Amino acid sequence: MRTVKSFVKRNGRITTGQIFALKKMWCKFGIDYTEKTLDLKRLFGNQSPVHIDIGFGDGNALIQEAEKNPKTNFIGIEVHRPGIGRCLIEIKKKQLSNILISSHDAQEVMKSQIKDDSLDRINLYFPDPWPKKRHHKRRIIQTEFLNLCAKKLKMHGIFCIATDWRNYAEHIDSVIDLNENFTIKIRLIHKGEGEINRPSTKFEKKGLKKGHLIWDWVLKKTN
Repeated sequence: MRTVKSFVKRNGRITTGQIFALKKMWCKFGIDYTEKTLDLKRLFGNQSPVHIDIGFGDGNALIQEAEKNPKTNFIGIEVHRPGIGRCLIEIKKKQLSNILISSHDAQEVMKSQIKDDSLDRINLYFPDPWPKKRHHKRRIIQTEFLNLCAKKLKMHGIFCIATDWRNYAEHIDSVIDLNENFTIKIRLIHKGEGEINRPSTKFEKKGLKKGHLIWDWVLKKTN
């Protein structure tokens, strides 16, 4: 059975520096995909909390979080090569040792490589909204995905979601309402004026320029 992907690999412009970073830095900061469970303590060399950032785009928010929280480990998942290359350049420039990157399908990474009850937090900021009705099945926020996140989070672990698309927000609300694994800690509708404690992202800024509102959820695993 063909799996429905929540993303499309687009051929964006990639710079010489990004290509160089992908070639030279992947061996140190990249996580190759296999179907074997990762030993996160051995991978990072410590027992610090682990956060996963799904679809980190250009990496700005991920880099800011890693700088702000040096005693937290971060796994960034992104399939867009220019974004990965840019993030690797920033990791080197800022001498960060608490970020690793995966360039594979996030759902497959979570299913195969992440141990159950091992994550402290999952961030999913501004995923592709797939606005056309015929593409709604591609949206990453579905019941199955929420159940997968709950399975990988520790008890009382946090799942943060943000979008600027009203129709997607309504869909997310309906999926959350039917899920018994999470309790809503925060649900905010705002105009990007600092009401929520997270870095701003490129897609958030684009949405605000179009006059969109921002929806933020902070979910806590309670079951």
